[in-house]
Amino acid sequence: MAESLAELEPRLGGLPRHVGERLRAVRAALHERTLDVVRATMREQGRSLTGKQGRGLALGVRTAVDAFVAAVAEPTRPLADTRQVFHALGRTEYQEGHRVDALRSVLTVGARAIWAFLVAPERPDRLAADELYVIAAALFGYTDTLAGAAAEGYLDEQRDAAHDWIVVRRRLITLLVQPDPPADTALHSAAEAARWPLPATVAVISVDGSDDEHLARAVGGGAVATVIDDAVRIVLPDPDAPGRLAALRRALTGRRAALGPTVPVRQARASYRLSRRALRLHAAGALPADGVVDCDAHLLTLLTHWEPGLTDRLVARALAPLAPLGPAARRALAETLATWLDTQGQVVETARLLHTHPQTVRYRMRRLRERYGADLDDPDARLALHLALRHHLGRRP
Repeated sequence: MAESLAELEPRLGGLPRHVGERLRAVRAALHERTLDVVRATMREQGRSLTGKQGRGLALGVRTAVDAFVAAVAEPTRPLADTRQVFHALGRTEYQEGHRVDALRSVLTVGARAIWAFLVAPERPDRLAADELYVIAAALFGYTDTLAGAAAEGYLDEQRDAAHDWIVVRRRLITLLVQPDPPADTALHSAAEAARWPLPATVAVISVDGSDDEHLARAVGGGAVATVIDDAVRIVLPDPDAPGRLAALRRALTGRRAALGPTVPVRQARASYRLSRRALRLHAAGALPADGVVDCDAHLLTLLTHWEPGLTDRLVARALAPLAPLGPAARRALAETLATWLDTQGQVVETARLLHTHPQTVRYRMRRLRERYGADLDDPDARLALHLALRHHLGRRP
C-alpha cells in the first residue's frame, strides 16, 4: 500500500508551488461541497450524518480533504494517519450492519465532488489543464487507497467478531456481487476469513426460496450461499470441474433456478446479475420452465427483456410502418417479414413455413418494401426488425 501521495502519483513532485497554495485557499469550500454531496448520498442509503457513524463519516470527510490538500502541497507527507481513520470507519460499518460498498460509494462521490469543484469553468483561479490531470490521477488513486483501508477495517472487524463461519461466507458473497469489484487485498482477506479457497472461476445460481444453508450443502463442491433480495444466491467455485454442474442440477431438481455463466471470480457480479434476471423471467414465463435455466442458452431473451419497456419501445418504432393497417393485414405482414428474415430472404422457404403460395409471399414483400424501403436491405435495420418481431410475435430464439 502506498505510504504517500507521491507514490500514487510521482508527477505531483513536479507541480508548481502555487498549485498547493490554491488548494489550501479553497479547503473550506471543498469541505462544504464534499459534505453536501456525502449527505445526499447517505440519505439515499437511508442514513444520516447525525448518528455515531454519521459523525465519524463527517470527520472522515474533513480528514480526507485536509490530508489530500496537504499532500498535494507536500507529496511525501505520510498517509498512515488518514488510512487509520478509514480503517476505523470500515470497522464501524461492519459493526452497524452496513454493506462493505456503502463507504466506498461515499468516498467515490466525495472524490467526484472535489473534482467537479476544481474543474468548474466559472472558477477564476482554475488550474491549468496539465496540472489538473496530475491532480485527478492523485485524487482517484488516493480515493482507492482510503477505500482499501476501509475495506480492510471492515474485514478485520468481520474476522474478529465472527465466530459463525456461515455468516462470514454470506458476507463474502456480498463482497463478490457488489457493484464495484473488490480490491485484491479485500477479496483475499474475505476468502481467508471464510476459509474458502479462492477459485479461478465461479458461477452464481439464483434459486427461489430461503433455504440457503441447505442448498449449499446439497450442491457441495465448496458452494457457498446466502439470501439476497428474497432469493437464494449460490456461488459455485470452478463450475466446469467434472460432474459439478450435474451435481448442481440434481440438487435443484424441482426448484425454480437459473444458472449464471462461468466467469473469473472477480467478475462474479456479472454471473449474479444474469442469473437474477433469468430467475425473474423464469417466474414470469418468458423462459422455459423445465429444470434449471442456463443463462448462456438464453442470452438473446435476456438481452431483449433486460430493461422493462425497452423492447416494447423497439417494437413500437420498428413496426410503426405497419400501424395504419388493420389487425389482420398487420399480423400477416409481420409474420411474413419475420419468416422472410428467418430464412434470409428465401421466398419459397418462407411460403413453405407459412403454408401459403410463393406469389402471396412476393405480394406481401412488395407491400412491405413500399413501407420499409431501403431498411429491408440495411443490416442494422434488419437486426432491429428481427428482434422486434421475435418479441412482438412471441417467438423464442
